[in-house]
Parts: sequence; C-alpha cells; structure tokens
Amino acid sequence: MNAAKRREIFRRLRELNPEPRTELEYDTPFELLIAVVLSAQATDVGVNKATRLLYPIANTPAAILALGEEGLSEYIKTIGLYRTKAKNVIAACRLLLEKHGGEVPQTREELEALPGVGRKTANVVLNTAFGHATMAVDTHIFRVANRTRLAPGKDVREVEDKLMKVVPAEYLVDAHHWLILHGRYICKARRPECERCPIVDLCEYPAKTV
Repeated sequence: MNAAKRREIFRRLRELNPEPRTELEYDTPFELLIAVVLSAQATDVGVNKATRLLYPIANTPAAILALGEEGLSEYIKTIGLYRTKAKNVIAACRLLLEKHGGEVPQTREELEALPGVGRKTANVVLNTAFGHATMAVDTHIFRVANRTRLAPGKDVREVEDKLMKVVPAEYLVDAHHWLILHGRYICKARRPECERCPIVDLCEYPAKTV
C-alpha cells in the first residue's frame, strides 16, 4: 500500500470520527490503567459493568489495596481470569504506592514494571491517558493492518513497528482508536462488512465481500 492511500484512509477515518475515544469507562489515569489490565481477554462492555460497581467504592491504589485480593475478586468475578487479574491489580497498587506516590507513571519502562502490565497495556495508557503517540496493537488492529495491507506483519510487534513508521504524523495519536473501532464494528473477524466500509476502495484485501 502506498503513502497516498494510507493518508487518505486516516483522513476519512478522522472525518467520520474527529475525536475517537476508548470504549473503556474511566475518569483518571489510574482508573484507565486498571480497566485496561482487566480487559485482557475480556470485552470492554464486560469490564465497564465491573468497574461501574468497583470504582464508586475503590478507585485509588490505596482503596483497592485495602480491598485485598478476595475483596477485589468479588467486583471483577464476571471477567475472565479474574483471580489472576485480582492478584496482579493488588500487586500493582502496592507498587504504585511504594514507588510512585500512588500516581500512574508516564514511561513505558515504569508501566511495564507493574504486574499485569505488558507492552500493549502500557501503550494504551501512554496514548489514552497521557496523549503519547503509541500504537497498542490488539486483535482488531492486527487484523485490519494485515487484511487491508496497511501494515502487514506476522506478529503484533511487527505490525506495531510498521504502523509507527507508515501512519502520517498528524494522525498518529488517534490512529489506534480508529483502527480498533474499524475492526470491532466494520472489518469484523468472521466477515468484514465491506458494503458499509468507508475505505473499501483503498483497502487491498483480495476477498472483499462486495
């Protein structure tokens, strides 16, 4: 795919959605961090249901730490892998209090040092909470990047690195939101809805459904 096509893809996506947002509900960087940790192998809808109950009771590292693993588990038990996630969240809260004064750090290295936080989670927090130009490649972005030929790669890191190189600079901060939403609602896994895709003429997928 050439640079002109890529630029036009993002121009159209921005025109349709000028201020894209994550579908996870949060008010602070800490709430976002916890929501993203909980969202691994879970849906945003499912995470939001849990955090709507949790955050009015505990939405700071100290308050969640005070719940303990068992107490936290009661709020998140509807989410997959909740026991492992509860253990990681409690450990992360302890570390945030001990090393960062209860604040969410703004570097990838410090974020990835928190239990339960990998590269993708760190990228989401850096981008969504702090406005850094990062690319959090999930299953949706991986599929869209490969299917459209926007930035094909054999694994998520290769796709991330390619997207960071080929997405025009003025679109980079919002690009991962547009690509996630596009994959979630239009370029779906089982069958892409090419008939209502705003970039169908730019996409290089050979098996389009139109």
